[in-house]
Amino acid sequence: MKKVELYNDCKNLLGEGITWSVDQENLYWLDIVIPSKLFQLHLPTNKLSTFIMPEMISSISIRSKKDLIIASQYGVYNYNLTSNNFTRLIETEPLLKFNRSNDGASDIKGRFWFGTMQNNLDEEGQDIPITKNSGSLYRLNTDLTLDKIESNLGIPNTFIWNPDNTKFYFTDSMEGIIYSYDFNEKSGEITNKTNFATFNRGVPDGSTMDNEGFVWNCRWGGSCVVRFDPLGRVDRVLEVPIANVTNCVFGGKDLKTLFITTARQGLSKEYVTKNPYAGSLFAIDLSIKGIEDNNFLG
Repeated sequence: MKKVELYNDCKNLLGEGITWSVDQENLYWLDIVIPSKLFQLHLPTNKLSTFIMPEMISSISIRSKKDLIIASQYGVYNYNLTSNNFTRLIETEPLLKFNRSNDGASDIKGRFWFGTMQNNLDEEGQDIPITKNSGSLYRLNTDLTLDKIESNLGIPNTFIWNPDNTKFYFTDSMEGIIYSYDFNEKSGEITNKTNFATFNRGVPDGSTMDNEGFVWNCRWGGSCVVRFDPLGRVDRVLEVPIANVTNCVFGGKDLKTLFITTARQGLSKEYVTKNPYAGSLFAIDLSIKGIEDNNFLG
C-alpha cells in the first residue's frame, strides 16, 4: 500500500487553508502564524511562489484566475495575486477584537462559508489559551451580505459538501465530533444537525470530500487522515509522519493526489528536532478521485 510522503519541505508553523485550482493547476495553502504567508505551487512546473500577508489569514477560496477570497483576522478580503492588493470586502466581528477567522470554503452556488474563534496565537506564534466559545459559523453570500448560522463555537473546522450537495459537514474541534447537516443548495440553509463521526486519535481538523461521498478528515495530534464512509464509519486510516495534521485537498490533473498540510505549532523543540519535516506539505497518490473545490462567485 502506498504511503504518505513529503511533497514540499515548506516548514510551516501552522499550515492550513489548502485548495486546488483545476483551471490553473495551482495548489494554494497558508501558513497562518504572523506574518501569514500564502503559497502558490504550480504543479506542472513545480514553481513555488510565496506572498506575505498584512494580517493573520486562515482560509481561502478561488475567485478568479488572479483573485482569491481570504478570511483574515478581522474580515473577509479580496487578494489580487498580480497587484498584491489586499482589499476588505466585509468586516466580520468589529466588537470582538480578540477573535480571528479559521477554516472556510465555498459551496456549489459560490457562497463562502467560514468560522471564527478566539485568537489562540500571539504575534510571536506562541499559544494563547482558549477561554471562551466566542466563535461563529458564517455564510458570505454572493451579494456580499453576511449571515450568522451558528454561534458559541470553539474552533470551527471542516467545510465540505457531499457530491450531490444535500449534506454539509462541519466540526468544532474542541468538541471532537464531525457533524452532518441537511443542506438546501438553493437557499444555502442547513438543518437537522446530526453527529456524523468520531475517532480516537487526535481531534478533527480540516477535511475534504471524494466523489464516492466519503469524508477525509485530518487529525490534529493524531498523525493521520481518516476516511469515513457516508454513514460515519471508519473506512481507512492514512498514517502521516507528523503529529499535527491540519488540512487536505484532492489535486492534480486527475484529482487523485491527496495533498496534506501539517504544523509545527504546538510541538516541542525536541519533537521538531527529531521530526524536521513538521509543518511541511505531504501527499499520496490514490485510486480514489476527489471533488473539485468550488469558487467564490461574489
